Amino acid sequence: MSGSSPAARLQRLFEGQRLTPTQRRIAHSMVRRAADAPFLSSVELAELAGVSQPSVTRFAVALGFDGYPALRKHLREVAPADAADGGGVEDSLNEYQQAVRAEIENLRHLSELLADPAPVERAGRLLAGSRPLLVLGLRAASSQARGFGYFAAKVHPDVRVIDEGGSMLHDRIDSARRAGASALMCFALPRHPREVVDALAHAQEQGLTVVTVADSAFAPVAAHSDLLIPAAVGTGLAFDTACAPMLLGRALLEAMCDGLPEAQARLEEFDARAAARGLFVE
Repeated sequence: MSGSSPAARLQRLFEGQRLTPTQRRIAHSMVRRAADAPFLSSVELAELAGVSQPSVTRFAVALGFDGYPALRKHLREVAPADAADGGGVEDSLNEYQQAVRAEIENLRHLSELLADPAPVERAGRLLAGSRPLLVLGLRAASSQARGFGYFAAKVHPDVRVIDEGGSMLHDRIDSARRAGASALMCFALPRHPREVVDALAHAQEQGLTVVTVADSAFAPVAAHSDLLIPAAVGTGLAFDTACAPMLLGRALLEAMCDGLPEAQARLEEFDARAAARGLFVE
């Protein structure tokens, strides 16, 4: 981790780690006080982050250290070498800019993945052929599901979005299956609700083909997905950023439109109705 500012060094230490909200608060506080971080006691860091001292210990263990003293020792050992090296462009970036840079990197990886369009094209055919089409996304992924469902409904004749869990979740899957559904589109983002894993297992038991956009090919939902396409989330801020999963969702919509001969006619019909109603301010 040499050749970087203290803030950038810490940011890279935390990148890709699955941290709880409390642990992210601690990480956020350390980045803000990057120069002082190697010299803070666990009690001082806990007070700075507004958390308990045991939470700081659990945070260090989550990063792969034996405890907070080992984490602090690691930061002290790498700090002198970093200070002696000349900084690069990253040195001048604040935490928000670093989060944007991380998302750009996620999009670059997605672009490389899409060099082989076959999985997205296969997913598009599966989604286009399902009547009705179920779209599932709970908690952090609910906005992804709603956005996908909003646009899908413009070209698909029957889209049913499930963005809330509860005792009716399986009932809604069963109802769609009885109505003829053959596929379920799932957005699964950290932290992964157990309810989503259970719902996908149930969907497969009912004969639905599960297409999933998840943050990793090794996400908990992978075992119950017939076709999983990964798109990484950004972890540099207190809450995940999901630019890559959103863009992948739009690519799947495009592929689905290719499998719906009536898609263009439906879009033109919608535009005509919207113009007649004065729906949008141009």
